[in-house]
Amino acid sequence: MKYSVDKQEKYTVLKLDESKLDATLSPELKSTFVAMNTEGTRNFIVDLSEVKYVDSSGLSAILIANRLCNDQNGTLVLVGVTEHVLKLISISQLEKVLNMLSTEEEAIDLVLMNEVEQDLRSEEDED
Repeated sequence: MKYSVDKQEKYTVLKLDESKLDATLSPELKSTFVAMNTEGTRNFIVDLSEVKYVDSSGLSAILIANRLCNDQNGTLVLVGVTEHVLKLISISQLEKVLNMLSTEEEAIDLVLMNEVEQDLRSEEDED
């Protein structure tokens, strides 16, 4: 599987450089998400702008990443979602479950805003 990783302090951007996210690639993508999450990443921005086709196993890998983020009070944001991929997400009724934004900058803003909210909640819990 071809992809690039840009690891920042509060989030990691994972850009898939594949046109298909299917059963041949999804196991590796799942293990990548699990490994990065184990290393402390709780916010993922996944750039799908090169992905033209996703099947149910690819969607499953994305949902695993979403669950890993949620379990850590983090955020998963999909950016660059192509028309076909969006259609499958809609058919699967996951548009309310998954965060999808147009640009990486919007995704970064969302992640950082959620991080500030988490910090504020933590401070309230300590009081």
